Amino acid sequence: MSISISEHSITEFVRWADYLGTFAFAISGTRLAAAHRFDWFGAFVIGLVTAVGGGTIRDVMLDLPVFWMIEPSYILIATLALFVTIVLRHWLVRINNTVFIFDAIGLGLFTAVGVAKSLHAGLPWWIAPVMGTVTGSFGGILRDILINEVPLIFRNDFYAMACVIGSFVYLGILYLGWSAPVAQAATALTVMILRILAAHFHWSIPALKPHLDDPTSKK
Repeated sequence: MSISISEHSITEFVRWADYLGTFAFAISGTRLAAAHRFDWFGAFVIGLVTAVGGGTIRDVMLDLPVFWMIEPSYILIATLALFVTIVLRHWLVRINNTVFIFDAIGLGLFTAVGVAKSLHAGLPWWIAPVMGTVTGSFGGILRDILINEVPLIFRNDFYAMACVIGSFVYLGILYLGWSAPVAQAATALTVMILRILAAHFHWSIPALKPHLDDPTSKK
């Protein structure tokens, strides 16, 4: 199975997906920090970590320069997200699913970015779903750890699985010979739709239940 992606394919859609995903994840992180009564600096840190955490881990694993350390746009976007949340906080609070909506948008966009950058780095196709999932979900893991919650990805929630499915949609479209921007847009939409449907229909991954006699299990 041979899949390739050109430099031109990345610079258009992926760059904007990266920016929009950063903004969406920063909003979701900042909004969650506000719900926990963090101060402005704490909210900025949570928003920034949510936005760049997954991409940072991805770049380290791919042995690439960490994206936000060579381009200040991402810190500026996270800062903008903080002020947008402060200015529009009353409106955002009234929307009960604010965190979920922006989280779903960021998850879809970042999954597409992760797959694209993995393929562009010349790695085997089977690494792409891993990088798509890392880019999309690991910022949320770091966010949840910092606010002292069990990471969403480790609960029986349809979160990382949406990234995996979206990544294979990307690979399938490229394998069929369609253009990379089509694959990237389809991947982002697939992940977003899956997250929305999963929330609406309460889809979840079955929890791993211990044996009743297991002394380490929680009662």
